[in-house]
Amino acid sequence: MRVRIIFRLKNRGAVLPFHHQHILAQFIKGVIVNGMDQTYIDFPFYSFSGLKGQTKVSRTGLNYFSNLVTLVLSSPSKEFIDYVLTEIFKFSSFELGNLQLEPESTEIENEPEFTSEMKFICISPLVPVLSSFNGPEGKRFIEPEDDEFSDFLFESTMHRMEDSGLYNLAEIEGFNKFQVVPDIEYLNKLRDKEKKFARIYSLYESDVKYEVRGYTLPFKLYAAKEVQEFIFNCGLGNYTYKGFGLVDLANANPVDRSIAYHFPKAEKVH
Repeated sequence: MRVRIIFRLKNRGAVLPFHHQHILAQFIKGVIVNGMDQTYIDFPFYSFSGLKGQTKVSRTGLNYFSNLVTLVLSSPSKEFIDYVLTEIFKFSSFELGNLQLEPESTEIENEPEFTSEMKFICISPLVPVLSSFNGPEGKRFIEPEDDEFSDFLFESTMHRMEDSGLYNLAEIEGFNKFQVVPDIEYLNKLRDKEKKFARIYSLYESDVKYEVRGYTLPFKLYAAKEVQEFIFNCGLGNYTYKGFGLVDLANANPVDRSIAYHFPKAEKVH
């Protein structure tokens, strides 16, 4: 299940860093904790996009100039989505970095028809390798064409699907067909222009800073339909609950894919 949360921007021109997933992660975690439902305090089966809107690049980051900005939140759990939305819409307004935002409305995206071959793009960087404190492994570069790249993503996906409790062991064992095939033409174009498709990003766990290498690229995924659906709703790779690994359909028209979404709203706080 994927929803778009639409906020009204009260101070047009305000700035967020280019890579602001850690700011969004802190906000969403704060919303979850503020609701005090122990079911979701450590719930990891979700992901989210960066903040989308009309932006202009400056030396200090992304300046937002649109009246409305959007955040995509995705999870296999409708109950979790409704819980987060309810908590967000309790606030009349709040600050996100330098942005002053008011919750405006929500939309739900129509799910695609899942097949054993899907083409995705990354709308937040995907992280194939787990990191450790002050360790080098999370920052190691892996060529996306190498089998190791796909193998890491397969292992991460199977562990997360098993931990989710949505699939039994026999189903998990049947999901052994899995191959990530990057768009080589896209990668070569970036290489020719000396542009990057992999960067080092920071994330925080229990106030400890970790560094990971995230990749942003289009790819085809060959996997069972159930695996495709899980990845679409829950992200691909590691640290999805920190805003990494959210994917979307390649060549999809976002305008045609959503309708208004209604959920129980609580009384606003100021």
